[in-house]
Amino acid sequence: MKMQGRILDEEEVLRIHKDSIRILEDVGVRFPSPEALALLESGGARVNWDSGVAFIPGEMVKTALKAAPKQFVLGSRNPEYDLALPSPYTVYNMDGCGVNTIDFHTGVRRASVLQDIADSARVFEEIGICNVYWPPVSPGDIPNESGGIVRTGVSFMNTSKHIMDEVKKKEEVAYVKEMCKAILGDEEKVRERKIYSVTYCTVAPLCHDGDMLEATMELSRIMAPILVYPMPACGTTGPASLQSNIALSNAEALSSIVLFQLVSPGVPILYGSALGVVNVRSGMFLEGAAETALQMAAMGEIGKFYGLPTMNAGCLTDAKTPGMQAVMEKVLTTVPLVLTDTDIIQGIGLIESSMTLSLEQMIIDAEIAGLCRRMKDVIKVGDEYDFFDDIKAVGPGGHFLKQKNTRAAFRTGQFYHAELCDRNSYDTWVSLGKKDMMDVAREKVKGILDGEMKNPLPESTEKLLKEIMEEARCKLAE
Repeated sequence: MKMQGRILDEEEVLRIHKDSIRILEDVGVRFPSPEALALLESGGARVNWDSGVAFIPGEMVKTALKAAPKQFVLGSRNPEYDLALPSPYTVYNMDGCGVNTIDFHTGVRRASVLQDIADSARVFEEIGICNVYWPPVSPGDIPNESGGIVRTGVSFMNTSKHIMDEVKKKEEVAYVKEMCKAILGDEEKVRERKIYSVTYCTVAPLCHDGDMLEATMELSRIMAPILVYPMPACGTTGPASLQSNIALSNAEALSSIVLFQLVSPGVPILYGSALGVVNVRSGMFLEGAAETALQMAAMGEIGKFYGLPTMNAGCLTDAKTPGMQAVMEKVLTTVPLVLTDTDIIQGIGLIESSMTLSLEQMIIDAEIAGLCRRMKDVIKVGDEYDFFDDIKAVGPGGHFLKQKNTRAAFRTGQFYHAELCDRNSYDTWVSLGKKDMMDVAREKVKGILDGEMKNPLPESTEKLLKEIMEEARCKLAE
């Protein structure tokens, strides 16, 4: 038995799909790339070369969705962390491109630096329910031109789980390939193991970024998995209707899938989104709102309708510091996605609309994820859970503490043992130092950072990665 949720029924999903096809056919999508437009035109799209807009017929969408694989594996440099998709349960990812960090040592919010990626990757390595690491911040202490390559290299050096990042220019792709080859040995293994995937963000409404588009097209030629990631917000970059904003987002996602399948038929696609709403007073993008959670879960259902693995933004908050608002909004934006079977939720460890990293929040979010997973598993019913013999042996007025089944049952997944929530008596809590959730999370982070690195790269491989990063620093800055 599993707890299930639905945001859209089958008829509503089909209605939004048809709305998206209407957008693609009648409004079109701008592709600022002659190479992309030529491919689309050869595939059957009507192209206005003056505006760069392609009008994509429904038949092209159908062909692309048929070509996209419905199952694949996100590999890791440590095969123990390989993630087969679709996943039997929801796993978690960081979100990328924040600019601030709450300093673990001082507690002060500051601009992010490269060390923050190394530290967060080490913490991520120790969280069992986390599988896909997207460097969560853009460090201000490295050149922007080579920033993506350096982020990726530092990520590979500090976690052995799957790495996801962005490629913003075509010139970056060769360095990504070289890093993966340094770890795996040759390009054939890079294609096979898929230890790196790329996030591809469309530009709402209904546009693509030319440089990122051509870079991702190039990367697709080694069959690197692509997360298509539209981000329209109701009322600003998207229409002020949840239904139409979802339809617009889906149209952007489908336009991406069509192009990447034209470039490399069979390239793995993760269907994703980071939709939002806006603060009507300030115009700021809101992630912690109920409407954000509803849209993300609905997009997940549409991805499942297409048979694609799904990765959607979730576990989100607009809170400026860890605390009550952060926990409330993160639960609100996690539960609907878990109940609608989203494969990967992206947002762990970030606050302030995904702009600020907190290592302690990573640990707290892992607890939220564990509790949500337990709720999804609900109550197991069957002969192995029928303890009638225990009831008969104890009888009226007894207790079950000494029963063998009791001891065994508490060691199974039937009972979730929280790591951060204090469930002692008041007196015991006082005697243990009156620690709150943040205190315990800080202790866990400190233990990870002070301890030995888990699953380090061989020194020779790390040396190769550093050489590739240094070359990128020099050549991409030219």
